[in-house]
Formats: sequence, structure tokens, C-alpha cells
Amino acid sequence: MSTRAPQSELWDVLRGALATRALAIVADLRISQALAEGARPVDDLAREAGADPDTLHRLLRALASDGVFIEEESGIFGNTPVSEQLLDSGWGAFAHLFGGAFYQALGALDESGKAAFPKLYDTDFWSWLADHPDERSIFDSAMEQGKAQRVDRFDGVEWRGDETVVDVGGGNGSLLVALLARQPGLRGIVFDLPETVRDHAALGDRIEFVEGSFFERVPEGDAYVLSTILHDWNDERAAAILRTIRAAASHDTRLILLEAVVPAGNEPDGAKWLDLLMLALFAGRERNEAQWRELLGTGGFEPTSIEDGLIQARCR
Repeated sequence: MSTRAPQSELWDVLRGALATRALAIVADLRISQALAEGARPVDDLAREAGADPDTLHRLLRALASDGVFIEEESGIFGNTPVSEQLLDSGWGAFAHLFGGAFYQALGALDESGKAAFPKLYDTDFWSWLADHPDERSIFDSAMEQGKAQRVDRFDGVEWRGDETVVDVGGGNGSLLVALLARQPGLRGIVFDLPETVRDHAALGDRIEFVEGSFFERVPEGDAYVLSTILHDWNDERAAAILRTIRAAASHDTRLILLEAVVPAGNEPDGAKWLDLLMLALFAGRERNEAQWRELLGTGGFEPTSIEDGLIQARCR
């Protein structure tokens, strides 16, 4: 149990949106990068960033009160281990999205069970990204964040050594590149929409990029990887993706999902909050073990292992 006053606990929840927006503004101004060599006066930071000095001071002061940045002397700010995370382009991209398009969608979240994003932007999130290539690039960069941990999850998979692995919705292919670096006998196919930002040279000669929609078809392969894809969709659409994969799969084909498994009880877990973001953006959801078993069965697969972060299944 927390020893903090209930009012303090409630206040931290209430003002969470302020922190989200403040962090996005500061991240977009690249303040962490400007502080990479050490603390600096806020007036200098504001002049370089084209920001109002008083406003930037107030933003940094509030963030510093939560340990994001530090005011070493009056008006002189520096990085902390927390703000240094923004030096990673993936975290900076997430800060932009959470304080921008995600922020707007969450502000319109209600009890209807319907996605809020289409009501605000008059289109779905993926079409919006296609129409805004700068945002698409930022989104792809955000998806890079945590790649090392996702690659580590593959250590729990027993690879056969000579398989063709299809990364469904694989973005720029960086996850598959990292996997094949560890498994030199594998070959790969990155399958995603044509507007995905990618560097074909970075894929190497063992990986092919194939354009298409996973609601229509997927390339044939020995193993299919979906990394945080199905949580973007409601059960009906997620099952449709699985059925598309099942139609292309052979009897021995394996399915590997890098997805959260929501735990029971009241313990803090990021997936419980991410679930609300999925609802606001797509009417998608994070799932618990029972929900994963039901979804996989509907899609034509039988789970062989369900762990938080790594779900494995075979064809039924």
C-alpha cells in the first residue's frame, strides 16, 4: 500500500495529461539534445528552439518536478537519466505521438466502445498516416523503441534453422534484420503496406520486402511473426488477419506473436493503460490469456505457449 495521501495519488492521475503535453512540446523542440553536453540557461535554449523563454521555463520547471530534467540553478536546466531517454529517437517519437495525435484521440475517448480517432479526423488512423508521411515516419521510428527487448523474446522460440520467417506488418524490417543477425540460417519476408518508410539496402540479401494488406493475403512462409499487430484490432478484424495467415500456412507452419498478456488483479501493468489507447485509436484491445486462446481458436490456430510478450501457436 502507498504511504502517500489519497489526495496526492488522485492529483497525480488528474494532471497526467498536462505532463503528456508538456513532454511532447519539449521533445519536439529537441531540448534533451540541446542539453546533451550539459546544463544551459533556458534563455539560450529558447532562442535556439524558437520558443518563448518564459513558456519554456514553465514547461521545464513542471517536468523537473517529476524528475524529467533538473533545474540546477535558477533558470539553468540539465538532463536527468529520465530526460536522456529522449535522446533515443524512438522515445522522442513516442513523446510526439502521445502529445499529438494520440493525445487528441484520448481526449475524445468515451464509454461507447467506439474508436475516437475516426470521429476527430474523419478517417481511420492508418489512412491518416498514409496521408501524412511525416507522421508515418515518426510512427515507424516510435515502433523501433524497445526493439532490443522484442528481439530478446525470440530467445524463447526453438528455430529449426532454415525457415522462411514472414514478419506480418513488419514496418521497416528492423525487427527481422535483428532476428536474422542472431539466426544466420533463417531467411525473411517483411510484409506491410507500400507507404511504410524503409531502407531496402538495410534489409540485406536474406530479406525481401513484399507490399500488401494482411486482410487480403500474406506470402507463404514457415513461420509468421506479428509484433504488436493484433492489439490494434477488435476481435472480428484480428480474427480476419489470423484467417488470412492460416489460408497461406501449411500444416507445420508456426505463428509467433509478440504481444502483451494482461494480468489479473490490481497490480500496475502498462498493458492496462495501453489497452485504453488501443480503444481510442482503433477500437482495438490488449488481451488476457483467455481472450488470446479464444481469438487464436477463431482464427484457426491452437496456442502452444502463452507468456507475457511471447505467444506461440500452431495450425489447427
